Amino acid sequence: MTYDDHTSAELAEMLKQRGLPQSGNKSERIARLSEADAAGGIADNSEQGSTILGRIQNQFPWASVPVIAVVGILVIGGAGSAILFSDEIMAIFEGETTYELTDFDPVQARVFAEGLVALGHPEWKGRMSGTLEEHNAAQSNFDNFTSFGLSATMDTFAVPMFEILEEPTLSICSPGNVPGWSEVAPCGPGDLGSSQSIFTHREDFVIQGYSGTADIRYVDDVPVTDLGNGSEDQDWSSAALTIGLVFGQGGVTSNTEIFLRAQANDLSALILVTYDASGGANPPNNCKITGDEGRCVPYFKSVDTSQFENFPDGIPFIMVSDQVGFQIRDDVANGSSLLSITTNVDNQGERDVKVPCGVLPGKSDKLIIFGAHHDTVYNGPGAVDDTSGTASVLELARQFAKMADDRGEPKYTIKFCTWGGEEEGLHGSKAYVSAYVTALQENLRLYINLDMNHVDIDLETRGNGVWLFGNDRGDTKHIEGIVDTFKRENPRGLASSYSINVDTKDGPKNSPDGMPYNSDHGPFVYDLQREEGDPPGRAIVCYGSGSWEYHTYHDDMDRFNEESLAVSGIIYGTYAAWLSW
Repeated sequence: MTYDDHTSAELAEMLKQRGLPQSGNKSERIARLSEADAAGGIADNSEQGSTILGRIQNQFPWASVPVIAVVGILVIGGAGSAILFSDEIMAIFEGETTYELTDFDPVQARVFAEGLVALGHPEWKGRMSGTLEEHNAAQSNFDNFTSFGLSATMDTFAVPMFEILEEPTLSICSPGNVPGWSEVAPCGPGDLGSSQSIFTHREDFVIQGYSGTADIRYVDDVPVTDLGNGSEDQDWSSAALTIGLVFGQGGVTSNTEIFLRAQANDLSALILVTYDASGGANPPNNCKITGDEGRCVPYFKSVDTSQFENFPDGIPFIMVSDQVGFQIRDDVANGSSLLSITTNVDNQGERDVKVPCGVLPGKSDKLIIFGAHHDTVYNGPGAVDDTSGTASVLELARQFAKMADDRGEPKYTIKFCTWGGEEEGLHGSKAYVSAYVTALQENLRLYINLDMNHVDIDLETRGNGVWLFGNDRGDTKHIEGIVDTFKRENPRGLASSYSINVDTKDGPKNSPDGMPYNSDHGPFVYDLQREEGDPPGRAIVCYGSGSWEYHTYHDDMDRFNEESLAVSGIIYGTYAAWLSW
């Protein structure tokens, strides 16, 4: 049979139906199919049933007798690449699958988390990408990997990144009653009867991703335009050279959309108000944070950098609490008060982000990668997002180094990586995948992402759910089996405390049944598809529940629940160990 007339996508589908690797360019796919054809005359007349042949055909309906025979010869022949080609096939040859749960020390994970949080900005507490704080976190992870006995690498990538050069300010002036003074120096020393509301950075307002720079003073008397929920085009077109105020609970879907609209309509500044549109029936989590009753705390969000030809360098972009937003609307947009905004942000250049990896060498170049992001939003310690995931990766690295001492060299090379740049656009993981795309296409067996794999300490009020999902049914089937073992053995009572949910998301990108592109697993799944018909990478992900403090200044160690990290740590660690030994 000739394959030259088939498209690359058609060739990939043929390879998939035969259970063969789908990576490579068109000529490589043709060669792989031709080799399979040449070996296709081998026959096996065993009856299907409880035999190995029957188990294979029950597990893999596409598996014809010749294909099974070829696989069997490769396995029996001891070809390392064939053994690594399909762990599911190996499990069938070995009979019923059993799993040995790995260990995970939550106390040690908390120590790692506390060490990372302590590296935050002296005032703003975060470890924003491209800053000294992010680089120090990366170096700390690198040093920990080497202390475990692993080899370690440190990649540096220059990526589009903004830099906050000084603390922003936001205030309202109600001018006094001395004729002339309110125009010359509103709220100045001579403006008798004037008053100011000076808002607190991080608590009352937060800069948004890729904000621009401006110095808007009271004397400039820049109007504020109430844009409602941002859904009306005519409102935007009338807001040129004013400060746009958007109440962001509907109408506008993302920071990216409203920042693009502000740029297109030449706004002087953009303010997004976070509030409870339900009137208390179903408030957003950031409106329920303990200690801020009755107030919706502002939080950091970024933009999709790929949607901008260039970032508007003169449009400051901030989010304010509901109370501040209503005051701006009532006193400035609908009143006679004046607004002042100062931001000093360089959003036009690149900054270096770091990617340290601890490496446990295996018998082959085939790869399993554990990953989490060590950067945080600039305005908070990021204890949950994603210090929790980074601490989990460090503890898993420590455990696997100990396992290698006991069990010997694993079949797979295992990497433990942490990413800079996630909060501002997945920059670190994207750059890493781009730099090593060929090796990853050829060798990546599984990427394991731990991003907020944490459950808040208040299980009764905030929920106790852990969500485990992947984009390949073969992987999630094993995860289900490990969860069953986890529940039977119930290590440290974890299975009794937490609800564990497993799902397969193998549909189209970002569809309800597809893998989302919302964390560092995204590049490892979708950015490996460089040509039509390339298969996605395989990944499994864990998310936790109850983090109301996410992306706010409240995301500190006060609500940190290290015990919950052991759920995904043990389950995903067990799967990686089962694959590797």
